[in-house]
Amino acid sequence: MRGLSKKFGALAVAAPAAAAGWLALYPPELLKVGDGYAAKIVCSNVFLAGRDPQEVLAVDVQAPGHPLLKFVSISVDHHEQRVTARIFGFAAPGRAVHRPGLGCMNTGNGVAEAFANPAAGGNAGSKAAVGDPEAGDPEAEWPEGGRAEIDPTIQTFLEDPELAGPGMRAIAVIRDGRLVAERYGPGIDRDTPLLGWSMTKSVTAALVGMRIAEGRMDLEQDRLLAEWDRDERTAIKLSDLLGMQSGLAFNEDYGDVTDVTRMLFLESDMAGFAASKPLAAAAGTKFSYSSGTSNILSRLWMRSFDDPAAALAYPRLALFEPLGMTSAVMEADQSGTFVGSSYMYATAQDWARFAQFLLDDGRWKGRALLPEGYVDFMRKPSAASGGDYGSGQVWLTANGIRAGTGGFPADSFWMLGHDGQAIMLVPSLRLAVVRLGLTPWRDGYNVQALNAKVIDALD
Repeated sequence: MRGLSKKFGALAVAAPAAAAGWLALYPPELLKVGDGYAAKIVCSNVFLAGRDPQEVLAVDVQAPGHPLLKFVSISVDHHEQRVTARIFGFAAPGRAVHRPGLGCMNTGNGVAEAFANPAAGGNAGSKAAVGDPEAGDPEAEWPEGGRAEIDPTIQTFLEDPELAGPGMRAIAVIRDGRLVAERYGPGIDRDTPLLGWSMTKSVTAALVGMRIAEGRMDLEQDRLLAEWDRDERTAIKLSDLLGMQSGLAFNEDYGDVTDVTRMLFLESDMAGFAASKPLAAAAGTKFSYSSGTSNILSRLWMRSFDDPAAALAYPRLALFEPLGMTSAVMEADQSGTFVGSSYMYATAQDWARFAQFLLDDGRWKGRALLPEGYVDFMRKPSAASGGDYGSGQVWLTANGIRAGTGGFPADSFWMLGHDGQAIMLVPSLRLAVVRLGLTPWRDGYNVQALNAKVIDALD
């Protein structure tokens, strides 16, 4: 019996050691996704928004996420501007690195050093990228500056906790080209860049529209990628990608290892990963919301440039600077392609400037940046969506409300993103409502209650 006890004792010690060795050498992909997610979110919030890394880990990553994320720890190298996340303190390390002007990218086990530290360019200057209030005159009227003309009635709605919702971080209301109400959550102010998640898709559609205006792209263009020339994917048109009806297979479910989580946190070439997917339906026949589709769009508009450096500088030079979006940073992956599906940071006021740009049909201070009628095209129902989605990476139905119903004007449309990011745009009312936060869907919050109150107040 004494010998048997010794054997069981040895097994009790050996089993955890063996499990730890297995996790260190062969970590499950779910753990890799979790650590990649933690490293990326912490990196962007530390080096773009100037937030405390442990707060970001606890509040942004662990509190709303998968239970396993509770076991993730992080280390931050401020000199190298790198973040490493490890579950259980040692397993499945995820890494992210910040590059000035281009945000943070996941790097896996290696870093593309030539891309990690670009000599120049990027899509935001280092000063503007952190939302420096001196980048514009805060005393000047919006949109040139940051000064609001507060409407007391609308401001009251923003101050209502139920209408603002749990996890609210910023709300801004634009009416007739003026900022008429704004509110910020704890630890957030008008100079804090916030992640738009899938609202970034609408910015990608605008960049595509700008290249169309410049004669470098065409909505009816097919044969988009060389790797598609060998099969039926060659029939996919640019308009099919914009309207989420490409027919490409892509699993957009979150919470596990799926196409979207693998793409965002494990793949170094996100557009290439999405483009490798086979057809699940003929192009133009089936609506399928896909972040992979938006990253293919990024690849395509960037390849419309002969010079990759010019493509990297394009969002900043052609869109953000003209609109005064001094905080905006669109992040790129390790291949050098902007993550046009998900990764743009900007202050609430800069998200509002982009909304105003769409309300003005792609014009800014009299200058047309988009083709005439392109915003109308963006919100025209895509053929396969049943009226829920537009032809240019915007929603026509949000939180169960379709444009033209429930008191929402027929020309309403929405930019929507993960964890409660939403912008409602109503051109006929010259109205936009920007709401940013950390509000998982399980909280049951419906931003349309706030939007409806604002619309009613205008009558």
